Amino acid sequence: MSRLLIVLGVLLALAGLFWPWLSRIPLGRLPGDLVFHRGNVTVYIPITTMVIVSVALSLIMWWLRK
Repeated sequence: MSRLLIVLGVLLALAGLFWPWLSRIPLGRLPGDLVFHRGNVTVYIPITTMVIVSVALSLIMWWLRK
């Protein structure tokens, strides 16, 4: 458990350091991400983004367990 927390902390720190470049990745605006506007309410459902993030995290976790 402690190893996982350390890895997550390091990944979070790296994401913070590389944020200017990471923010240019078009995650959240991919085809398949749904956005509904009704008056003052906006509902955003990032289906494609969730699938890509899930696959990436699954591959990373598989690689770390190996």
